[in-house]
Amino acid sequence: MSCNSKRLFEDKKTIIMKKILFLALTMIYACNLQTSKVIKKDSILQKDVISKKAEKGLSFFITSRGLGNGANLGGLSGADQHCKRLASDVGEGNKKWRAYLSSSATKTEPAVNARDRIGTGPWYNAKNIQIAQDVMELHSDQNKLSKELSLTEKGTIINGRGDEPNEHDILTGSQVNGTAFDDDKDHTCENWTSSSEGSAQVGHHDRIGGGSRPTSWNSSHGSRGCSQSNLQGTGGNGYFYCFASN
Repeated sequence: MSCNSKRLFEDKKTIIMKKILFLALTMIYACNLQTSKVIKKDSILQKDVISKKAEKGLSFFITSRGLGNGANLGGLSGADQHCKRLASDVGEGNKKWRAYLSSSATKTEPAVNARDRIGTGPWYNAKNIQIAQDVMELHSDQNKLSKELSLTEKGTIINGRGDEPNEHDILTGSQVNGTAFDDDKDHTCENWTSSSEGSAQVGHHDRIGGGSRPTSWNSSHGSRGCSQSNLQGTGGNGYFYCFASN
């Protein structure tokens, strides 16, 4: 082989090697780029899942404690403040909390319906389980309300029928559809300001018991009176439902 032929052969070999190296580097770059895209996509999806989980959070609970003054809650505003305090104790105080309570019409104020105070849903308990998609489902047989799922803000279960003491009476002052009563009887312990005279409509969070609608979560029967002892005497302890309305 002449020197020129040998040099030409080596030049071709060098060119081929460079092409192979270029192709190899191109493939490595493409693989890294694809991997980067997959990692980025997975990261976005993970953030989206975390974000959606955070968006759910706590938006419904039964108060783990009452105010200790029977059905005198300081009116609707006092009940709302209690909801917010309890929610704040578990890191959820940034939401707009509303007590699920109706109030009767007075000479100066119209009636207030519990169903109109709580937003549009959906609502989740302390275990991040959805209890209702919207107001309509909440007031239907499709809701997930039960002793096991109607939890406190701490995620604990309230005593029900068969437990000692029974505390399944939850204050609502409402009819089954979540509206205020329109008769001349007291169903709200004087719009949540009385701890003596009157009566409060209650529901059963465990969906069992006595009354005209024992399985109703929001309208089973009226309480014996408005004092703490009277609420306890009919199976309650001054608890009520709280919903995040935003």
